[in-house]
Amino acid sequence: MLLILKNCFGRLHVICHQLTRRNFRLLLHRRKEFSKPIFFSVGQPKSSFTGGNASGGSGGMPPNPFQGMSNWQKMAVAAAVIVGLQYFINRLAYTEISWKQFYTDFLEKNNVERLEVIDNKWVRVITSEPTQTVFYFNIGSVDTFERSLAQAQQHLGMETSQQQVPVLYKSETDIVGMIPHMVNFLITGIFLFYMFRMFRGKKAGQRGGGGGFPGMGNLFGVGQSTARVINREDVKTTFADVAGCEEAKIEIMEFVNFLKNPAQYKALGAKIPKGALLTGPPGTGKTLLAKATAGEANVPFITVSGSEFLEMFVGVGPSRVRDMFEMARKKAPCILFIDEIDAVGRKRGGKGAMGGHSEQENTLNQLLVEMDGFSTDESNVVVIAATNRVDILDPALMRPGRFDRQIFIPVPDIKGRASIFRVHLTPIKTTLDKIELSRKLAAHTPGFSGADIANVCNESALIAARDAHDEVTAKDFEKAIERVIAGMEKKSQVLQPDEKKTVAYHEAGHAVAGWFLEFADPLLKDQYLYSKEQLLDRMCMTLGGRVSEEIFFGRITTGAQDDLRKITQIAYSQVVKFGMSEKVGPVSFDTPEPGEMAFDKPYSESTAQLIDQEVRDMVTAALRRTRELLMSKVEQIERVALRLLEKEILAREDMIELLGPRPFAEKHTYEEFVAGTGSLDEDTTLPKGLDSWNREREKEEKKDGEKEEKRDGGEKEEKKEAA
Repeated sequence: MLLILKNCFGRLHVICHQLTRRNFRLLLHRRKEFSKPIFFSVGQPKSSFTGGNASGGSGGMPPNPFQGMSNWQKMAVAAAVIVGLQYFINRLAYTEISWKQFYTDFLEKNNVERLEVIDNKWVRVITSEPTQTVFYFNIGSVDTFERSLAQAQQHLGMETSQQQVPVLYKSETDIVGMIPHMVNFLITGIFLFYMFRMFRGKKAGQRGGGGGFPGMGNLFGVGQSTARVINREDVKTTFADVAGCEEAKIEIMEFVNFLKNPAQYKALGAKIPKGALLTGPPGTGKTLLAKATAGEANVPFITVSGSEFLEMFVGVGPSRVRDMFEMARKKAPCILFIDEIDAVGRKRGGKGAMGGHSEQENTLNQLLVEMDGFSTDESNVVVIAATNRVDILDPALMRPGRFDRQIFIPVPDIKGRASIFRVHLTPIKTTLDKIELSRKLAAHTPGFSGADIANVCNESALIAARDAHDEVTAKDFEKAIERVIAGMEKKSQVLQPDEKKTVAYHEAGHAVAGWFLEFADPLLKDQYLYSKEQLLDRMCMTLGGRVSEEIFFGRITTGAQDDLRKITQIAYSQVVKFGMSEKVGPVSFDTPEPGEMAFDKPYSESTAQLIDQEVRDMVTAALRRTRELLMSKVEQIERVALRLLEKEILAREDMIELLGPRPFAEKHTYEEFVAGTGSLDEDTTLPKGLDSWNREREKEEKKDGEKEEKRDGGEKEEKKEAA
């Protein structure tokens, strides 16, 4: 069979070669050769058609284009060539004519033997005299054709049935019209073939079918894991680059040390932890800590994102989970890091669960089984995952035995910020003392995450380059902090004099109210607990701008919209969350987080009305208190507003000059903030069991350094000898 196909391919190749060398008329002239018998032999295919040589023929057999092709590819090419040739040959033998040409050249000359209506779309004219060309014309509809033919024959006097042209109706299938059906049959055949191979394999549907063909769960490699093995040499981040989260860093170092030195722990009866879950707000260094682990560990580090498990195909997620853990067990001991695990680890059967969650739940179930199921054993695979939405994770995923440790990485405190600033100030070009600078910047950036601090350092360098400075100055760092907090300064936005005056008095009202309220904290600082009095002072300071507009202009503007939103949120939190309302009582209701869907309220309608009334009373009381305070400080507000119109930016020294020292004790330097903590800097000492946790790496780096020094010294000596 293959020999016959091979000879067919040779004949078809000659045809294709001649199609490119000859015109269609010559090909039509040689159509007769197709009717001649073809004789097959075991030898090489003939270089020309049987039955003579036409002038200007191919002359010789060109190189075989099918060399190196598989039988499947040859059969596909042969089918395509056959379909194409039949299409072109049929089209070359047919000539389209119009109805007028049919009437004058055929019907009027009585040169029509019969008419064949094909598929109710076109009419083939069979002439009385034999001809090599088949004439046809298209029809709009059968009724119109029959009516026109009857009128034409009546006009020519063909009234009897013997004189009239017979009309036949046929249904023919064109080879071109069969192509879509052939494609459908081909796709169905491939699908059935893969199904057959999938069920015949030993690991059908899970790890791929036998015979080298994958199963449907792994078709074209879709079910294969996308996890990547990170080489230590490719990662430049180490634990020295991680600051502000020393407790989390020590716990991760302990995982790595357990894999490298298991005897130290097993001698005391300890078992290796199965995993650790890194949680915390965005930008606090969860992924950075994982990168440092990859750079420091002497064991394989495998990383994957939670979103990579979910695809449009059913069954891909569980298949990728199985493939990933099989890869990890082969490379054990190793560390497996899953970033943004909330994409696959959401709670099952929640309120918002729809039908599309079944695939995600199947993937989660497979992940639970692989981490701590019936078939798992001591595989020395530690799973580290990171998420900033621990509240939506499934409880089964977070239990001990799967994630033995939940490591919370909070926003760094003032000492942590100073340590992070020291790390990111290392490449910055400045003559300032970087230790003092890091402490000063830490005191001015409360609430900043590690990502925010990195952005501040980078923005300061960009601002210095924009202003063509030779180095980064303290002013550049101040601008960078303002840039991160409030965005780029809009110098092109010009305010009208009236608007500028309104803004100045509005901001002066905030500043004066904060200066003379004890708990308003005009300078930001780290604070974790708030009393009812502190929240009330914050509400009064926030309302200071609106009250100042009322006092000096007798009207209010839309500039206080954000202030009103903030005080409303503070008031609702006091009543609904913190239990600071005497009428509602010491209760706390669960309210939906921003972006979550709320299907019902956790309290009754009467309680909702009581909450609204309490919030309104709190805001009214704060507004009354703020108005009384600022009415007694009109001169101070006016001084601050005029200085703002003059300078636009006021510092602490300006406020002391205009308003005098603040009547309350306050802290505003780094040393004052960390007083009583025992040290100025973050404690970075390691436990005794981790003192020598990475000595092997240090020895390797020392050896590499000595080799580089010897190589450099040898190169210098060679250069001296050459000189």
